[in-house]
Amino acid sequence: MTESPEHRLKRLRMRSWRRGTKEMDLILGPFADSALKELDSMDLDAFEALLVENDQDLYAWFSGRAATPERHVKILDFVRSRHIGGLSR
Repeated sequence: MTESPEHRLKRLRMRSWRRGTKEMDLILGPFADSALKELDSMDLDAFEALLVENDQDLYAWFSGRAATPERHVKILDFVRSRHIGGLSR
């Protein structure tokens, strides 16, 4: 059974807001609410792959405490650019 685009966006928004750590909820949730509709299918795939990662790694990459793996650089830079304050890498 194929997932509808609307269902996929709803599922990704839910996963963005219910990460497990409040820090990542507050970073990924607002991004998902405001930007997911703008992403093409390849970028949605990249965002979905990012959501598989654990919160400690995501926060370290987002905050610049650790280097972001190449496979996540593009989507994480986009998340970072849309985040209030526009943190730099």
